[in-house]
Amino acid sequence: MRDLRPPEETNELDRKISEAFPGRIVRKDLAAELKEHAPVPSYVVEHLLSDQTAKADPTGTDDDVARVRTMLATNAVRREEAPGMQSRIRERGFYDVIDQVQVTLNGKLDQYEARFSNLGINQVTIDAALVVRDPKLLTTGIWCMCRIGYKRDGASRTAPWRILDLKPLQTSRDDREHYIAMRPKFSDEEWIDLLMRSVGLNPSMFGERIKLLHLVRLIPFVESNYRLLELGPKGTGKSHTYTEFSPHGTLVSDDDPVASRLFRDDGEAPGDQVRHWDTVAFDEFSGRDLVATMKRHMDGPVPSATTQPERREASLAFEGNTSHNVPYLLKHADLFDELPPQYHDPDFLDRIHYFLPGWEFEQVRAEVFSHGYGFVVDYLAQILHRLREIDFSRAFERHFTLSRTLSAHDREGVAKTFSGLMKLMHPDGQASAEQMQPLLRCAMEGRKRVTDQLHRMDGTTSESDFSYTRVGPDVPVAVWISVHTLEEGDYPELYGRRQGDGNVHDAAPSIERTGAQEGHVAFTENQTGVTYDGLFGPYIAGAARIVLKDPYIRKPYQIRNFTEFLETVLMFTDRTEEVHVHLVTRRNDGRFASEQTEKFSEIQSTFGRLGITFTYEFDDTGHDRSIVTDTGWRVVPGRGLDIYQPYNDGNWLNPLTRRQQLRRVRAFEVTTIRTDQSDI
Repeated sequence: MRDLRPPEETNELDRKISEAFPGRIVRKDLAAELKEHAPVPSYVVEHLLSDQTAKADPTGTDDDVARVRTMLATNAVRREEAPGMQSRIRERGFYDVIDQVQVTLNGKLDQYEARFSNLGINQVTIDAALVVRDPKLLTTGIWCMCRIGYKRDGASRTAPWRILDLKPLQTSRDDREHYIAMRPKFSDEEWIDLLMRSVGLNPSMFGERIKLLHLVRLIPFVESNYRLLELGPKGTGKSHTYTEFSPHGTLVSDDDPVASRLFRDDGEAPGDQVRHWDTVAFDEFSGRDLVATMKRHMDGPVPSATTQPERREASLAFEGNTSHNVPYLLKHADLFDELPPQYHDPDFLDRIHYFLPGWEFEQVRAEVFSHGYGFVVDYLAQILHRLREIDFSRAFERHFTLSRTLSAHDREGVAKTFSGLMKLMHPDGQASAEQMQPLLRCAMEGRKRVTDQLHRMDGTTSESDFSYTRVGPDVPVAVWISVHTLEEGDYPELYGRRQGDGNVHDAAPSIERTGAQEGHVAFTENQTGVTYDGLFGPYIAGAARIVLKDPYIRKPYQIRNFTEFLETVLMFTDRTEEVHVHLVTRRNDGRFASEQTEKFSEIQSTFGRLGITFTYEFDDTGHDRSIVTDTGWRVVPGRGLDIYQPYNDGNWLNPLTRRQQLRRVRAFEVTTIRTDQSDI
């Protein structure tokens, strides 16, 4: 039997978690293992696993995992297998299925009828008592374990399906009292690590800043009518939170028919579904123009002389992918540039509470997933749902005062973000000034990013001073502390520019092109001091397109050489412009075949974030080696990039892994030729 206890290095925190929250936690690696091929959200898998382990050993056993795996394999409905499942129900007379169920009232027949999302059947009769017990069946629908019966009445035209029993696969209990009471048993560092684990992430893989930014992704679930915008590269987990974390949230794209039913444009139109969700996230939103409708939702209830104003509490999250890096956007436009044109509405954008810098998140990899205990996600989701009733938006005023130059929207954004972070980190509202300060700074930075980009779009808007000061009897002199975005420090020459400010090319760093000349150089075997920067840097300096032909970028050490070449490209090209590097090499048909394409994909992701677009093609007939640039140079390295003698590259204590100039080279020659730029 497997040892299902968490890894040894996390046992102390796991012990505290187990003692404080028995029956409310789950092993995240086991849940991820079960979720891998299951057609259900993570919170359903974790609910099933927690339900099984709570009956026996809370650490879980092989038998527990096996039972849940069997349930998912035999009862969870996959859409492509729905016809077979329907047949099974008919032939057996009844069968238990796991599916998402939504109920409507059929007024003509005076009966409730259910629709099964994956099973693909509707008009399934359900007893009124089950609907009364779980009223959310009538709104957003819920995931359930249902026993469906089949009985055809020859004289009746009604559907033969009937729900015989129904068990929701999500928690509904209000456990806030226990949750809040246990919080003081954990330090701030332990608590944020527990929250990170609970969303499936290994906290040891992240710094304190990124952990806090991950918590910002949860604010829409804990703060009412909150508006979050996140733009960043693909594969960073933007949409995962909204599809897998909570039954109180939903993810839609605005070209999805569901999007048009989320908001009602007037007081009469049916189908306003947004009021049933805590959070609605828009993924890759483009095309459909919902800006005017969203603005009305953001503004809250409108009083009416004839009707009671409806509370608009659903939070909105906007998730979008970026195709350019930050310096490119700052040089050519603004950080909002990748939004669809209809969303470039200053009034709409000014209602955003927080602009989350998605470009700071690393691409999701296997090692970032948690292996220890965390909250069962639907348990935590239910806690956050209940905490929406609390307001901590003014709690920081006990210790801090904000600059008077902040606009009403600035203050609202800062206050609501701070309130959300407080509920996540200090749900009892008890925090010192030192504990509140990083939350306040985080809240101010996210709103400042919104205001700064609006000012770039329209220079006539007044600038806000995002600063704060300590207050209180123990603070004799007010010292104002300014908050800046990370981009301000990284790209100071670009960040403050506004659209239309002179020649944007003036802001680009100069690229040194000295040392490039036609010629031929030979290198002796065992020679040291030879680097890609010295060999190739002067010839690729300032290039926007580079074509590298080398038939031997196939094995792991050769792919490492290629990444070092890309590092040289990074150093010698303009980071405010995009550079395209195209590789022509041979396909590896040996044992490294799959690793070759996997590494190429990883390189595309890693360097794409840095402004280098990497593409490749396979040419199994090529033998020549060359580097051609659009600045008019052709470099012909006799050995391609494979110029170094073997060394122990698996030992990070070996300085040769980091310093090319310390490595000994093979004998090789390099020829440099001036060419027509049209050659590329």
